[in-house]
Amino acid sequence: MKKSHFLFLILFLSCNPKKDGYRKAEDALDAGREFINAQLQGDFAKASFYLVSDPLNKTLLDNREKSYRERDREGRQQWRTASINILEVKQVNDTMACMFFQNSFDKVADTLCIVKRTDTWLVDISRKN
Repeated sequence: MKKSHFLFLILFLSCNPKKDGYRKAEDALDAGREFINAQLQGDFAKASFYLVSDPLNKTLLDNREKSYRERDREGRQQWRTASINILEVKQVNDTMACMFFQNSFDKVADTLCIVKRTDTWLVDISRKN
C-alpha cells in the first residue's frame, strides 16, 4: 500500500506543469505583473522564470539584482511593500505587448515588452517599445 502511495506521489510530481514552482503566464499582463512583482520582492529566480532566456536579458536582470542587493535593509523593505500601478497594456500584435507601469514607491514610469515564445508569454527587458 505504501509503495502505491509513493508511486502516485512521484507520478503526480512529475506531471506537475510548474517549473521551479512557478506557474506559466497565461497572457502578457500576467507575465509582466509576475515579473515586476518578483523584482519588487527581491525574488530574482522567479523574475528570471518570466524572462526571455538570452545572455543580454540575463545580464540586465543581474544588474537589477545587484542594484537591489546594494540597497540597505530599509530600502529593500520599501521595494517589497510597493505595489504595481499598471498604466496601460498595449497589444502590439499577436506575439508582442507593451506594459506601461510604475510602482507605488518611486513612481517612475517604465515600460516592459512582453513577447510570446512557443505558446509562453515572457518579458524581454532588452527590448524597448
